Amino acid sequence: MMPHHHAYVWLGHGDVLVKPGDAHRRPGHPEFASAQVMPLESADWLLKSASRIEATFTEPQEAADWYVEQLARHAEMFTGSYAPIADPDEIARRLAARADIVGGWWATGGRFLSVNLIACSPHRERREYVCPAR
Repeated sequence: MMPHHHAYVWLGHGDVLVKPGDAHRRPGHPEFASAQVMPLESADWLLKSASRIEATFTEPQEAADWYVEQLARHAEMFTGSYAPIADPDEIARRLAARADIVGGWWATGGRFLSVNLIACSPHRERREYVCPAR
């Protein structure tokens, strides 16, 4: 299978993210597979249902553009200089090196936004993870 990145987004209330402890965000916990919240370790997105994949990219620049678009799409949730900024050229360089791109930001109303591009086929650190079929 050609190396690629899967795109994931989670937007939710911070209470769900930190509900007592973080066990529900770890593989092996009974709620992990069904929990809508982002996993504790970014590579663990690959263990979630393939239905959670927002998009799949084989071209680093396309993936980088998607990432920047997600930040722009959610920009109204951030105020002032707190708004996340991303350089698409730097992101594309990192993606070409098979790195994950992971971002997480607290937003207005106690919400948390997580935008992720996770390498697959295989993952750099979690080579044992099977790429989710979509």
